[in-house]
Amino acid sequence: MTAPSFGVLAGIVFGALAIAPMFRMSFTDKPAAITAAFVERFAIALVIALVVLPWPRWAIGLLFGTLLSVPSALITKARAPILVMGAVGGLIVGLVFTYVVH
Repeated sequence: MTAPSFGVLAGIVFGALAIAPMFRMSFTDKPAAITAAFVERFAIALVIALVVLPWPRWAIGLLFGTLLSVPSALITKARAPILVMGAVGGLIVGLVFTYVVH
């Protein structure tokens, strides 16, 4: 599997997992909140797959998962859940990338 195709697939999976619990919650603009959460998690996985740094891929995932989650965490004031989901999800995407992409 190539890095870009892994990024798209991992982004769809990560995005779907991130939005699944949101359907039971209430928001002022639920469609916008769900769409934004999906796009953010999709972008995190895609960036992790495409970035080339001389670090272990798990570290790249952890960094970008956390870093790209900060704006949403600050805006929504739901800091802990958003940052933890971004960090853990990024870490997992990075680890899986190591074993799947050749």
